[in-house]
Amino acid sequence: MRKTVRQAAAATVHLLLAAALAFGLWIFITVLLITAVGTLAVVGAWMLPETVLIVRRIAGAKRAMTARWTGQRIPEAYQPINGTIRERVRTAVRDPGTFTDFRWMVADYFYGALVALAVPLWPVGLVVDGFWTGLLRRTPVVLPLIVRLADLEADWSTALLKPSPKARLAARVEELAATRADAIAAHGAELRRIERDLHDGAQANLVALSMRIGLAKRAYDRDPETARKLLDEAQAQAEKALTELRNVVRGIHPPILTDRGLVGAVRALAAGSGLEVTVEVERLEEDGLRAPAAVEAAAYFVVAEALTNAAKYSGSARASVRLTRVKRGLRVRVADEGRGGADENAGSGLLGMRRRVAALDGTVEMSSPVGGPTVIDVLLPCVW
Repeated sequence: MRKTVRQAAAATVHLLLAAALAFGLWIFITVLLITAVGTLAVVGAWMLPETVLIVRRIAGAKRAMTARWTGQRIPEAYQPINGTIRERVRTAVRDPGTFTDFRWMVADYFYGALVALAVPLWPVGLVVDGFWTGLLRRTPVVLPLIVRLADLEADWSTALLKPSPKARLAARVEELAATRADAIAAHGAELRRIERDLHDGAQANLVALSMRIGLAKRAYDRDPETARKLLDEAQAQAEKALTELRNVVRGIHPPILTDRGLVGAVRALAAGSGLEVTVEVERLEEDGLRAPAAVEAAAYFVVAEALTNAAKYSGSARASVRLTRVKRGLRVRVADEGRGGADENAGSGLLGMRRRVAALDGTVEMSSPVGGPTVIDVLLPCVW
């Protein structure tokens, strides 16, 4: 009985919120009418995109409310409304998400009213079920109906608020366009970095090496001791150039990934980070499966960047890394116990990390409230 009462109480809260939102939608009809009249009169056309944006927020609140009850997120798929007034109006009218939201609003005017009428079932149900279970020793009857009504309301809202295939396709095209732009930017930045490293490092050392060999050749016959000294310097210069080249190669694809695999490479990063790092691996080494080289490289750089930032800025001595093989790909989670407040625009390398992941159609979620902790969660899609 207690469990049933708790479930019914939670269902009642959900239904009360749904009823309150339905009541608010009835008041919102006035705004819709004013917008319709203003748009038809042309002079008030600017109101249409603004009203659509308000409807998006209302629908977003309903999605969040429904997700809290069902435990499943309802995705959104909207086209951005910006530009001139004409462009904003055109986008607001043509966006499939607008039709989805208004369809839900019209339906909610009716089933929301039914929900509002059903809310008084809670006190009645408590009395009836108390009598039913207390005197007749039977299972509750009315309270489970309240829970079922909340389930039905959430099912209707979920079905109506899910974006249409056309809307999902349009949102996906926008996402891929942004991802492609980020990938091009990341690729360009990487090429500039490699060019700079080669020019300032290996190339400069090779030029110095060539000059020393030339001087040694001239001095070989008349001053063998000086020639020998120049050749020693040339050898040191050659070793330095090789070191610079290894660093450039390591920046493109770390050799340690080939030698030890992702898990071994990440453990090496953890050991050399200067922090107390725990590395957890879930279902990644089963059956000898490995992610594609590009995915492993991206995961490696994510961990390297995150641990570097933790060591520099977090003020914490501890961090954790978790590598998990999931159905859709590879999940990387790096957390520290520091002061938080990480900012992607502060030159901490987080923006570069996001672009590198976006180039593989992956996602980055970061939580870093002031006071900590900082958690970076990356999903890199791949086929195992």
